Amino acid sequence: MAFFRPSVSREAEVRYHADQEVGKGFPELLEKARAAEVALHRVQEASTSAEERRAAGLALDKALTEALRAAEASQRATFGVKSYDDRIRRRKGRATPKGAEWTDEVNRLRTLREQNRLTGIARVPRPVAASAR
Repeated sequence: MAFFRPSVSREAEVRYHADQEVGKGFPELLEKARAAEVALHRVQEASTSAEERRAAGLALDKALTEALRAAEASQRATFGVKSYDDRIRRRKGRATPKGAEWTDEVNRLRTLREQNRLTGIARVPRPVAASAR
């Protein structure tokens, strides 16, 4: 007795192709993040104002977030089109050498982003509005 089971859903195919397109830009986004990190270190070494350090920290956060999204898309695409519908396929995809490589890259970028959010973005006091009495 044979049962018909569609190999993959249409939604999974669409998401897979979208992730492939987003993942193509990963090297450029990673280079952009490296440049933003260098700029942040330059600003920190120059001991400029807190506003400039905050702006550089936020620019690095934005660049890391974009690179992380592209890495996650590449990771999902590496796992294969069937992994979008099946958690077992995702787990098996992580166990492949290429899947493990992308998983490590995603974890590394998440760690860098969290470290930047905790220590790299300078705190700037909010301006106090004059109270009308």
